[in-house]
Amino acid sequence: MNRRDFLLGGLGAGLMSAVPMDFLWPAARAATADGIPYGAAIRTDFLETEPAYAEAVRKYCRVLVGEGGLKWIDLRPSRSTFEFDQPDRLLAFADANGMIMRGHTLIWYAAMPDWTAAIDTPREAEFELNHHIEVVVGRYRGRIPNWDVVNEPISEDPEKEGPLRDSLWLQQLGKGYIEKAFRKAAETDENAQLVLNDFNFEKTLPVCRLRRSAMLDLLKELKDRDVPLHSVGLQGHLTGEAEIDKDGLSRFVEDVHGLGLDILVTELDVIDNNLPANEGVRDQIAAMRVNDYLTAICDVVQPKAILTWGISDKYTWVPIWFARRDGLPNRPLPLDENYQPKAMMQVLQKFTRAGS
Repeated sequence: MNRRDFLLGGLGAGLMSAVPMDFLWPAARAATADGIPYGAAIRTDFLETEPAYAEAVRKYCRVLVGEGGLKWIDLRPSRSTFEFDQPDRLLAFADANGMIMRGHTLIWYAAMPDWTAAIDTPREAEFELNHHIEVVVGRYRGRIPNWDVVNEPISEDPEKEGPLRDSLWLQQLGKGYIEKAFRKAAETDENAQLVLNDFNFEKTLPVCRLRRSAMLDLLKELKDRDVPLHSVGLQGHLTGEAEIDKDGLSRFVEDVHGLGLDILVTELDVIDNNLPANEGVRDQIAAMRVNDYLTAICDVVQPKAILTWGISDKYTWVPIWFARRDGLPNRPLPLDENYQPKAMMQVLQKFTRAGS
């Protein structure tokens, strides 16, 4: 299992003129005048059971996304059943607090319930893809204005595996599954902003350059076919010890922006298992990585939102797969386990005015 497969269930996973204003969610419309909207991935149960968690979310966030709840494994326990309890509760919290909720995610290779293993024909796969999007996007039409339609379609290593990641959808429908998903989402909610979301574009490693190239090829093909794609989500799961390829990332963002696509930062955090034990030093390095990453993007275009994957070190996926060998707790997020802001939050506030 690779690190992306952790996002199961309740734990979790352009040019302004190019997109009609109706496609832009309200927080994004105000980005220039009021700072880039900041948000975080949220574990819905803790909003109701832990007052300090809910208060931190209220204080800092203008955008929310569920770590779980809208993934197939949470939403569809059986072929005929949809369970909307988690996303309904998160959306109610967002509405009550004047926030925007993002939808994550409609089509992904992972977090699939067991029953989907029986999907073994293109006709059946296309039916389930369309049915899922119609039901889910249809339920939240006009209420969730921004969707990760396809999540992580680029392979881990395009040189070894080809450009697209293996999945049920690729096996049964070929690369056309991506176009089908976007067209069905646009048909179901014509005013939603539709996002293609992926990760690992920011390091100096050859594989990151290959992934950037594969993503650009895919985006160009989709745009050439007039697919209703509006934004690219850059996840930003940064590796603490790895420098940001600022020039390479900026060029990539410029190329994406040149296709008439907006940019979102969707899952930002810093994997710190190989950073020094000293918390102050570690936090400063993490903040530096975030600053370099966001600077490389914002030097080219202002993203429509910046979200971290979680808000407090108390609740994070990182130690599940990247626990520190010294036994110290990981510190990948802008607030510590006591909800106190760290150096990373100061960086985020420079770009977003989070908490102001």
